[in-house]
Amino acid sequence: MTLGNVPSSRLAAIQSGLLKALMGLAGLTSGAAFATGDLPGGPAVNQLNMHPPVTAIAVEQNWLHWFMLILCTVIFVVVFGVMFYSIWKHRRSVGHQAQELPEPIWVELGWTIVPFLIVIGMALPATKVLVAQKDTTNAEVTIKATGMQWQWGYDYIKGEGEGIGFISRLDPSHRVMSNAGTGPKPDDYLLKVDNPLVVPVGQKIRVITTANDVIHSWMIPAFGVKQDAIPGFVRDTWFRAEKEGMYYGQCVELCGKEHAYMPINVKVVSAAEYTTWVNEQQKIMAAKADDPSKVWELTALVERGATVYAANCAACHQASGKGAGPIKALDGSAIVLNNDHKEVISSLLNGRGNGAMPAWKSLSDTEIAAVITYTKNSWSNQSGDLVQPAAVQAARNN
Repeated sequence: MTLGNVPSSRLAAIQSGLLKALMGLAGLTSGAAFATGDLPGGPAVNQLNMHPPVTAIAVEQNWLHWFMLILCTVIFVVVFGVMFYSIWKHRRSVGHQAQELPEPIWVELGWTIVPFLIVIGMALPATKVLVAQKDTTNAEVTIKATGMQWQWGYDYIKGEGEGIGFISRLDPSHRVMSNAGTGPKPDDYLLKVDNPLVVPVGQKIRVITTANDVIHSWMIPAFGVKQDAIPGFVRDTWFRAEKEGMYYGQCVELCGKEHAYMPINVKVVSAAEYTTWVNEQQKIMAAKADDPSKVWELTALVERGATVYAANCAACHQASGKGAGPIKALDGSAIVLNNDHKEVISSLLNGRGNGAMPAWKSLSDTEIAAVITYTKNSWSNQSGDLVQPAAVQAARNN
């Protein structure tokens, strides 16, 4: 037997080779899958169920999930069981004939009252959980989470730690691993951040969410928390973590091309550790406080700008300043090299291209001046020009 002009022996050899190749591929895939382990506070390998809960709300949500699933399964089995039994038992092939049946009042009442009672039975516990989720009163710490492409800004606005603020973004080493596309990946791949949100265990934490560009969504599955962050609106949610540890989530609203690189990392610590962390952060903020009226020298401003560029700009514009795809090159850019600094400052403060480049108002006046000066004096842009923080401050206030 042949297939076209291919002898059967040759065909068998081809099939055997394909089978071996598929088995090898399956082995590689399996090996890659098992190379990653469970992440405490985050996803597990082959996870089918919800995350292990560490808040009372998450426990209620898990119970509600299983209650609804079991109830719907029972209803499905009963309804379709009766239906299929009736179809099989009364089929025409065994002599049954179609007939009109009386409709007694108890049948009418039954299929109205029973579903009504089932819906009430489902609605009561669900409503209880929903109401509890929105009770943000009597919080011990209040934190504002601001979504921005593609990072989170956190400001502690009430309670211990009031006045602390920082940006939380994907750990740079994970960006490098993603760009490489090869090699082993850690269990917290694309979930680790440079500055995790730190909260004390056992205290009620209110989270106020908003955004400065597009819609984002703040979610930690282990806390049972998901709240959209919408530009121009303020929403809130809360949690009380009952176990110390690291907990992970992601922005779960499609927010642009870097959506997959916008993780959320919350570190829950003891009350004593939290107090120590607050004291350390306050010292760091005091040391970093910049006076926008300070006049900088070119060398110092370029050095400061290199750090800001690596942390915020290099992911899109590349370390070489050449850009990639639709991302504009900064090396040789007319906007960057223009002696009139208004347009480049506006680009940093307000963004460009209807959000294609996000606004960077979260950076300080000094940081914006530094990164502009860095781009003006890097690669082939050796202009010798610099922007002082006072110019950025003036543009921000206009």
